[in-house]
Amino acid sequence: MIRKFTVIGAGTMGHGIAEVAAISGLEVWLNDVTEDILKNAKEKISWSLSKLEEKGQIKSKDEVLSRIHLTTDQEEALKDTDFMVEAVIEDINIKSKVFSKADALSSDNAILASNTSSIPISEIAKYVKKGERVVGMHFFNPPVIMPLVEIIKGEKTSEETVKEVYNLAKRLGKDPVVVNKDVPGFLVNRILFRVNEVACWLVESGKASIEDVDYTSITDLGFPMGIFLLQDYTGLDVGYLVGKAMEERGFKTYECKMFEEKFKSKELGVKSGKGFYTYPAPGKFVRPEFKGAKKVNAILLLSSAINEASYLLREGISSKEDIEKGCKLGLGWPKGIFEYADSFGIDEVINALEELKNETKLENFTPDPLLISMRNEGRLGKKTGNGFYEYGKRNFTTIKYEIDGKIGIITLNRPEKLNAINEDMVKELNELLDEIEEDDKIRVIIIQGSGRAFSAGADTSEFLKMTPIKAMIASRRLQELYNKIQFLTKPVISLINGYAIGGGLELAMSTDIRIASSNAQLGQPEINLGIIPGGGGTQRLPKLSKRKSLQLILTGENISAKEAEELGIVDEVVDPSELENEGKKIANKIAEKSPLAVALAKYAVNLGNQTNIWTGEALESSFFGILFSTKDFEEGIKAFIERRKPQFKGE
Repeated sequence: MIRKFTVIGAGTMGHGIAEVAAISGLEVWLNDVTEDILKNAKEKISWSLSKLEEKGQIKSKDEVLSRIHLTTDQEEALKDTDFMVEAVIEDINIKSKVFSKADALSSDNAILASNTSSIPISEIAKYVKKGERVVGMHFFNPPVIMPLVEIIKGEKTSEETVKEVYNLAKRLGKDPVVVNKDVPGFLVNRILFRVNEVACWLVESGKASIEDVDYTSITDLGFPMGIFLLQDYTGLDVGYLVGKAMEERGFKTYECKMFEEKFKSKELGVKSGKGFYTYPAPGKFVRPEFKGAKKVNAILLLSSAINEASYLLREGISSKEDIEKGCKLGLGWPKGIFEYADSFGIDEVINALEELKNETKLENFTPDPLLISMRNEGRLGKKTGNGFYEYGKRNFTTIKYEIDGKIGIITLNRPEKLNAINEDMVKELNELLDEIEEDDKIRVIIIQGSGRAFSAGADTSEFLKMTPIKAMIASRRLQELYNKIQFLTKPVISLINGYAIGGGLELAMSTDIRIASSNAQLGQPEINLGIIPGGGGTQRLPKLSKRKSLQLILTGENISAKEAEELGIVDEVVDPSELENEGKKIANKIAEKSPLAVALAKYAVNLGNQTNIWTGEALESSFFGILFSTKDFEEGIKAFIERRKPQFKGE
């Protein structure tokens, strides 16, 4: 149990981490060297909380602020703390002093984490007697908004420490990835810097302009920002210093002279008013236009990043799922790096790497053994039906599906869009549900969201293309999907993390059991767009909660998971770290029962709710009698008499 959460360093990252922790309900001590720094941090936290309060994402700004304790006394901040996150500048000398003091003052079982983005955790752990409690907990900027957290194991970090930090990240509403080996740059930065090095080489070798590279990365790769524009936006000094720290610790890369020149001339990007692009004034960001820009080879642009990701996977540094998640949630890419690789073709990626190696004579462009073996085995990606992923009739783009025993787990998989429901997702869910219904091995279905949301509703970008008739058709299709879920022969459990609003809440309400994490926000905000719920919200919400349902629809306000539970909209609220476990626990209990009895029980309840009590009871009696003719009933009675657990087969 964390009674005291300490953040050392109240800069951009530190005060953001403190805010996130306080929002989750933790008592937070925020420390820095001067009152002015702390005052500035408090003002920024207060401004951010005001925005969250306006949006209904928190109930009371003042309540959250009351949990943040500011102090210039580092000893006071560290005394008996249960969890520390260090967020000071990237200087091992300063960090070593913080950790030495934390080691002496914190509680015996305290976890000591660093938010470092470049310094190995094993270096930092040298200044602590019990290295097993030192870990990396790398948030992304800004911490309040960015969903990803990298958890980095040092050489001595214990598995128990990693597990506790993973669960804490979930409690904070974040989506953690684990880096199993303490390599320079960890996960996301290693992949990002591989993209940067090729982009820089293309420009410095005269093969492309800065605008060409950025234009291609936005139009062909779907990046939210161009590669050079992103560096301007985040600060060239930040990127340069992180890159240097990584190189000093063995990260071999193409040496980009442009970055060094910009750093030395203090052309640091948006913050200084000039970087790779020129801005109207320091701190004023305006997207540049790419007039006359030409396309470059997108495969070449991503080839080194794919090579790096292959190394990370082959060495067990991170899992395929975490590497993909890092790209989508940490970099905002629409696809994971392995998805890009499969779409390009592994052979084409190797050709691009060999071109880079021949041109630069650098060994870091040598194709990774994993890529070579994949090419030799004919696993070239989509074109051969097999690469980093299997391709066949179940090649989903908006959802993921996995089987865990008798449970089918559907994950809404558009985390970069908060799992917004688009036309493709509706089609894919329909197809998959039809298949699962025919699969006798699956007895219970779980629906969950990837990233920091269950689903933030319909993808409003599709609204712009709709005529009134098309909007009505889209509404009917969504209603048909949700009716299918409600009247499916197999029970469906929704695990609601983060946002479940609009069509996302309507989806959850169509499921049979709704479990929410304590950080969930639920609502029907359609009225704010001048429309009404279109996926059954006006019908299901009043049936679940006679109290306040119309108010929620008319105001468009969000409510917390706790209030949703009080209103009967969700069945149970758990800590974010327990959401998946609780869902599977309930699913496994149901999966042990007779699938025939489960199906008819679900039908009796859901169909009975649509009619009067006499018709409903007649339906119940019919189902009750039918089940007496089944082998499952015979097995249930026999097992009861023999005092053993029944083995139901659905017969």
